[in-house]
Amino acid sequence: MATPVEITDSSFQNEVLDSDMPVLVDFWADWCGPCRMIAPSVKAIAEEYGDKIKVGKMDVDDNPMVPGRYGIVGIPTLMLFKGGQVVERITGALPKDRIVAQILPHMN
Repeated sequence: MATPVEITDSSFQNEVLDSDMPVLVDFWADWCGPCRMIAPSVKAIAEEYGDKIKVGKMDVDDNPMVPGRYGIVGIPTLMLFKGGQVVERITGALPKDRIVAQILPHMN
């Protein structure tokens, strides 16, 4: 059973861009209510689809470089990376089924 991995500015290249499988990154912050609302969905996606997708969480307060590079201005933002490229971007607190519907076509 997979759980979300913590991703930092320094681990982003290795954990996300160089990953052999698609990576869903949850850009969040501790003070963000909507981020806390989707956290159980993000964890459930990691548990259910961990053999097809890696799920990571990046605290935007502790790691400002990567969110700045990708133009993250609102959180929560979920970005799906495949082959080092952004293939899906989801902003806001969407229900789990809507998130899965958007990322499922990109899973191997």
